[in-house]
Amino acid sequence: MREDIEKVYQEALKGIENASSLDQLSKLRIRYLGRKGVLTGLLRSISSLPPEERPEMGRVANQAKKSLEKAFQTALERLEKEASLRTEAIDVTLPGRPIALGRLHPITQITREVCEIFLRLGFDIVEGPEVETDFYNFEALNMPKDHPARDMQATFYISENTLLRTHTSPIQVRTMERESPPVCIIAPGKVYRVDSDISHTPMFHQVEGLMVDRNVCFRDLKWVLTTFVHQIFDEATSLRFRPSFFPFTEPSVEVDIRCVICRGDGCRVCSHTGWLEILGAGMVDPAVFEKVGYDPDTYTGFAFGMGIERIAMLKYGIEDIRKFYENDILFLNQF
Repeated sequence: MREDIEKVYQEALKGIENASSLDQLSKLRIRYLGRKGVLTGLLRSISSLPPEERPEMGRVANQAKKSLEKAFQTALERLEKEASLRTEAIDVTLPGRPIALGRLHPITQITREVCEIFLRLGFDIVEGPEVETDFYNFEALNMPKDHPARDMQATFYISENTLLRTHTSPIQVRTMERESPPVCIIAPGKVYRVDSDISHTPMFHQVEGLMVDRNVCFRDLKWVLTTFVHQIFDEATSLRFRPSFFPFTEPSVEVDIRCVICRGDGCRVCSHTGWLEILGAGMVDPAVFEKVGYDPDTYTGFAFGMGIERIAMLKYGIEDIRKFYENDILFLNQF
């Protein structure tokens, strides 16, 4: 039996050395060490030997089995490493893969375009905190705690007097507290309101503007906004100013443009009116000047505000504001 064990052992070692794949190695293991394997059969046949021969043959057979198990493990590690190297190998004959370059989000693009227009008109860019106090967000803008206009701005409150700003108007108040006239600024940034549908999101972007000096009048406001609309869209885009109400401006207006989709013929986007609202504006209310220490008898000014998403939707013909925040690469790659 010793010769049989040695013969099987040498055959198995030779097979292990010549195995060129994991599949071949697995079949060899089953053939020699499986439940019905050759060496396993020899181990079982030891019980048929004379009692005095069994211990020695058992020792020889178990030593052969352990040696084969070690040889199989070594071969397994070798073949797995070779397979890994083949998988990770680089074919230098293949053409290079171009690196996908990122691009600015459409909201960022429109924000920069809007800011560049107003910079050319002489405005400075000012930023401020997104977490605001009730005073700067409402009271300083002529909206005391019981003012009904607060209901129009569904607000995220952090505490009774701390909130996420609902517009960038607090930046205007902070700037007027810090600087004496003349003031000519725009305030871009994120704002927050409890609202979500195809035309509203809980977080969106605004750009607000403020000009304060001696003898600033409504004519100046109309010129600035007309120039802006003609540059952000085109000079063929008509404007109209409709009377409206804002607690921090008087008189106040809504600014509409001729529908950029149907050019005024009437369509679903403009509700078949031919006009689209794009921003609100007006002359700064004297009560706001009094809050920041400006003399309303000496200085006048105008303010305006617009939603960046609204401008982007009209400029690019997008009907659902939520598309800006769904991270759809196919959508974003269009801009």
